Amino acid sequence: VHFVESGGGLVQPGGSLRLSCTASGFSISNEAMSWFRQAPGKDRELVARIQSLGLITYYPDSVKGRFAASRDNAKDTVFLQMNNLQPEHTAVYYCSTSPPQSWGQGTQVTVSS
Repeated sequence: VHFVESGGGLVQPGGSLRLSCTASGFSISNEAMSWFRQAPGKDRELVARIQSLGLITYYPDSVKGRFAASRDNAKDTVFLQMNNLQPEHTAVYYCSTSPPQSWGQGTQVTVSS
């Protein structure tokens, strides 16, 4: 199971980014998928979970209303739309199955003016 995350970058406070994560050697169609982030010096934390059909999602209070997960099972890809980003959202973002089976390299998101 291999995941490749992309779409990160440097964005100003209040900006938006859309992250993508594509699985290879693995079909996500029947899997719940999650997005996580890890800020420097902190533990990796869950920021979004999306069930296999994409109809049910979960977000912790810290990102609720800002982040939205979606998926394209035909392309084995999940997305994370992040709006109104703030410096505290700076982290490396990862996707995996739920619960996690393996980790990709992640994509760096930096929010700074």
